[in-house]
Amino acid sequence: ESLAIIGTTGSGKSTISNLISRLYDVRDGEILIDDIPIRHYNLHNLRSQIGYVPQDVFLFSDTIYNNIGFGLEDPREEKIFQAAKDADVYDNIRAFPQGFETRIGERGITLSGGQKQRVSIARAVVREPKILMLDDALSAVDTKTENNILNSLKRIMQGRTTIIISHRVSSAKLANNIIVLVDGRIAEVGSHETLIEKDGIYRDLFEKQGQLEERAEN
Repeated sequence: ESLAIIGTTGSGKSTISNLISRLYDVRDGEILIDDIPIRHYNLHNLRSQIGYVPQDVFLFSDTIYNNIGFGLEDPREEKIFQAAKDADVYDNIRAFPQGFETRIGERGITLSGGQKQRVSIARAVVREPKILMLDDALSAVDTKTENNILNSLKRIMQGRTTIIISHRVSSAKLANNIIVLVDGRIAEVGSHETLIEKDGIYRDLFEKQGQLEERAEN
């Protein structure tokens, strides 16, 4: 299933992504994956099953092909192309004169914010991870680009566990279940529809962000 973790800056959202990928361990309680404590998994195997898309995308000064295939033992062309299609960036890449062999940065081209994020998503899904984790991954793109990426994410999310960490309700709406964090504690839990009906923190965020988006469009 899919889970969204939403909250304002400093509420503890990114801490959760660090704990799931074991950048550090919990002091109290446990994190379970398939009912098995996360510490019982081999660290390399655990991380190889997590596709992580951060807020600040890091792309190498290399070809787009090699950026998407980074870390793959066997970066086959059909896998790279399919990941680019899943992330809705394939047509953009093909439109460049050198296609997937186009170099990024320094003496190569500079991608737009939306293209960078979609290349980063392609890099995450090309490994066919069991867990896909987006850590405020769409906060740097405009609303129109975000909607395009969210539409492609609906396909990508099928058949895997997806965790969407965001301060935007528009990203959280995709998930089956939503957790609202306030100061490191769970304040509300439910689907988008049930949380809107609750008339609590989530609905307040939804209404505020909706008004902000309307102003940005006008």
